[in-house]
Amino acid sequence: MRKLIMKMSMSLDGFVSGANGENDWVFKTGDEESKAWSVAAISEAGLIIMGRKTFEMISSYWPTAPGPFAAPMNEIPKVLFTKRGFEDTDPGDTAIGVKSARSYNAAKGVRLNAGASAAEVSWGNAQVFDGDLTEGINELKAGSGKPIVAIGGAGFMQSLIAAGLIDEYRLAIHPVALGSGLPIFSGLAVPAYLKLVDIKTFPKGTVVHTYRS
Repeated sequence: MRKLIMKMSMSLDGFVSGANGENDWVFKTGDEESKAWSVAAISEAGLIIMGRKTFEMISSYWPTAPGPFAAPMNEIPKVLFTKRGFEDTDPGDTAIGVKSARSYNAAKGVRLNAGASAAEVSWGNAQVFDGDLTEGINELKAGSGKPIVAIGGAGFMQSLIAAGLIDEYRLAIHPVALGSGLPIFSGLAVPAYLKLVDIKTFPKGTVVHTYRS
């Protein structure tokens, strides 16, 4: 069994983004040491999982992105979860087209262009789960290999938390209060009691709290 790690940045008042998804505060309050920690945290993943919305937003960016995050984001296998597939998605929304996630729609004959880069192929070959979230996560956990790291927006994270699927939380608390935004721990049916196992601090004030369930 491998564990599922949630890696998220949060404001002091508990929001993971502004009301409309704004996250510029993450970069304004970060520093080189916290960036290096984030790269290392992603690099240890055997799989990166995300929801459909996040996949649509970032799969066009990473294949040509510069910087230290690009290598792990492009090289590590990706898995995306979607409740409704891609029927209403414009394939032009991403550089390779979300519909080129071959494991989902190979039967439709959608293929990457012959000139696609290795990074585009990596994103285009993302494994897709369109069924029950818990069953899909448990199937991935049952495999061998390095940990699974979840990235993405509030909705996907809320679903993982509500289903009790997270084994380890790595919450980077940034020195900013947003006043309003999107939380990930709202609406819990019962309290989630977690064990603090590590704290890291960084020069500009970000503090990473690592909890286990």
